[in-house]
Amino acid sequence: MSDLAVDPVETGLEVIDLQNNPEFRKRPLRVHDVAAQIEGLDRLARAFVERPETVLQELVNLAIELCGADSAGITMVRPIEDRSDDCYYEWVATAGKYAVFLNATLPRWPSGCGVCLERGHPQLFRVAQPFFDLMKVEAPLVTDGLLLPWRVDETQGTFWIMAHGRAEAFDGNDCRLMEVLANFAAMGVRQQRQQKRLLEHASAEAAAAMANDLAHKINNPLQSLTNLVYLAAHGKGTSETKTLAIALSDHIERLTALVGELLTIPSMEK
Repeated sequence: MSDLAVDPVETGLEVIDLQNNPEFRKRPLRVHDVAAQIEGLDRLARAFVERPETVLQELVNLAIELCGADSAGITMVRPIEDRSDDCYYEWVATAGKYAVFLNATLPRWPSGCGVCLERGHPQLFRVAQPFFDLMKVEAPLVTDGLLLPWRVDETQGTFWIMAHGRAEAFDGNDCRLMEVLANFAAMGVRQQRQQKRLLEHASAEAAAAMANDLAHKINNPLQSLTNLVYLAAHGKGTSETKTLAIALSDHIERLTALVGELLTIPSMEK
């Protein structure tokens, strides 16, 4: 269904495209705690290496901490064999006031996720009481929220943060940070799926091919994170920020080494 059919009066769902939205760009930019960002990325890097099954939850926790959100979550379009118009989206990670809705399913319409995926870039959204009446659930209203798309091959979903009571809770800096985290959400989904496939395939040939594919696909986001940490460690920040950045560099090096090991596994494809 086209996003044009989502009437905010009828559905209680308002989704605003941020690609060319002057009102959002006029919002004052809050000063983010760089040290907290570095510390959070440190946890994220360790999760990728040591506890990959926790990466999605670590991401939503981090979104709440760094953006000052009241709730955060990652939504995924359900596999085609499990999908229906009534159960189309699944919340695969949640935190904050909406944490109780982990693994909840939502219909294809009305859906802010559907609008976001159709438009393909960040959206501002609000959710009023008529939406919850349609869904037949009780939950805090969303007075300000950001919704960002992610995609892994044929799988797609959204990463969102919400405020419940505050207007203009988020700004351009929050949106830029969420774009980074959404990329890592996609990488986390890919990593989890590849690991599952590795366990399901007894063939060494299949394992080698999938490990090599995984390494190539996570290498670019990893390089972006490496550059960010380098700038923090060698820039004009505080000594605390530089110390945290240097500590994070150790974990980045471990993750880089893991990718390197995967890349050295010989492909057995003919």
